[in-house]
Formats: sequence, C-alpha cells, structure tokens
Amino acid sequence: MSNENIVDINERGNKEWKKYTRVGIILVATFVLLGVILTNLLIVKEGEYKVVRQFGEVVRIKSTPGLTYTIPFIQTVETLPKYQMVYDVKEAEINTKDKKRMIIDNYALWKVEDPIKMISTTRTVINAEAKLDEFIYSAIRTELGQLNYDEIINDEKSSRGSLNDRITEKVNELLAEDNYGITVTDIRMKRTDLPTENEQSVFTRMISERESTAQEYLSMGDAQKNRIIAETDREVTELLAKAQAEAEVIRGEGEGEAARIYNDSFSKDPEFYSLYRTLDSYKKTINDKTVIILPSDSPYARILMGYME
Repeated sequence: MSNENIVDINERGNKEWKKYTRVGIILVATFVLLGVILTNLLIVKEGEYKVVRQFGEVVRIKSTPGLTYTIPFIQTVETLPKYQMVYDVKEAEINTKDKKRMIIDNYALWKVEDPIKMISTTRTVINAEAKLDEFIYSAIRTELGQLNYDEIINDEKSSRGSLNDRITEKVNELLAEDNYGITVTDIRMKRTDLPTENEQSVFTRMISERESTAQEYLSMGDAQKNRIIAETDREVTELLAKAQAEAEVIRGEGEGEAARIYNDSFSKDPEFYSLYRTLDSYKKTINDKTVIILPSDSPYARILMGYME
C-alpha cells in the first residue's frame, strides 16, 4: 500500500478546528462591530436636542429629527427637551405695599432656546429650574411690593393681567443678562393666600368693611326714601290746594247761580217770599221750650193770630 493514500486523522482534525475557530472569531468580531456601530447611532426625535460631548466638552448639538452618530468610547450623548415645559414655582411669602404678608403660588412655562448656553451655565434642567425659581421670586417680590393687598386680591381692582406680563418680562431680562440660554413664555399666579396667623384678623376687617358698606347703602336708601316722601307730600299738598281752589270757584259759581234763581223766583211774589222767610226763621228760633213775647203788631203775632195782611 502506497504512503500517499494514508491520511493522518489528527492532522485533518486540527485543520478543520482551526477553520471553524477562524470563522467564529470573524462572526464574533462582526457582531461586536455591528453592536458598537448600532450603539453609537442616535435617533433624534421631534422636540429634543441631542448634545454630543467629547471628554466633557460639547462638540455637537443635533436639533433636527433624524440620525446622528458618536465616536465609540470617546463621545457621550445627553438629551435636552426642546418643547415647552411647565415649572411649578415654590410657594413664596411676600410683603405688599401696605405691609400685608401674603403667600403666592405661581407656575411658569419655559423652554431651552440655546442648549450650549444652558449647559455652560446651569448644566441640567433641574439646575435651570432652580435658577428660574430664584429669578421669579425676585421679580414677584419686587412687583407685588409696589401694590396694596386689595389691589392683588380684589378682582375689580386687580392688575394681575399686566402684572403677569411684567413679571415674565423681568425674568427674561435677568436670564438674558447672564446668557442662561432659556426663556420664559408665561408666568401665572395660581393662588394667593394669607399666612394662617393673619387670616382671622383679615377676615374680621373684611366683615367690618362689608358692614360699613352695607350701612352706607342703608343710609343712602333712607335718604332717597325721605326725599321721595318729601317730594310726594309736596305734590299732594299742591294738588289738594289746586283742587280746593277749583272747588271754591265752582262752589262760588253755584251759590251765585242759586242766588240768582232764588231772586228770580221770589221777585215774582214778594209776599210769599216774606212768608217763606218767616217760616224758615221759625225752624231756627222756635222749639218746644221757646217762650215768645211779641207785640201785637209784629209779623209773628199777626200770622199766629191769623192776620196775613
């Protein structure tokens, strides 16, 4: 048997093992490389900034939606919100112009305008909100310190609309001075309260003011009532006087007309008129107890004795 036809099994096995090992290493290396590449590919979403750092320094900011990348093991990425955020400002106690203590609760709408400036000054969103809190409190204390308590809580006298605008403008000025890279779009007052120890005294004063106002309204009502009564009495007196005068005129006209009729009637028979007047006088002068002494030639005596002439 020729030696050429003899195969060394051990040698063949070693070759196949080396071949599979090489393939395995290549596959592992490929998967690792793909993993590294995929890990360092970034998807930038709508409403966010991707901040790429290299050795702690910002080297690139991606703000438009799409893909970006980082260099493995050298560059790191952090995300900042691009959308508008709501910050609930801590309650603060302030003094008004008339030395009243108040607890003010506000909220602010803000957003990151320049990520590089924001990172260089505040580094994080939490630190940025802390700075907002400081500036908002300062602006509120300044603005409310120029108003009286009633001007803040009374809806009729309130200037909250313009007050909120002034506070927003003031805070943005402070942020712009130090290049914080953030802006406030709106600051609103949610609630105004009194410190607990002051509530009762203020309520008592408010009750007293309301009672005083009510009494003022009652006094005004009484004065109005008295004025109306006086005017009505005057009008009634005038109307009665006018009616009385008209009645006197009418009565005088009636009496005059009656006298004329009497005169016309009695002038037709003077003797009857004389008899009528005599009999009429009897009704007024004679009763059951009357004692009359008359001369014989008096009209009464003549009539009583039957003499008509």
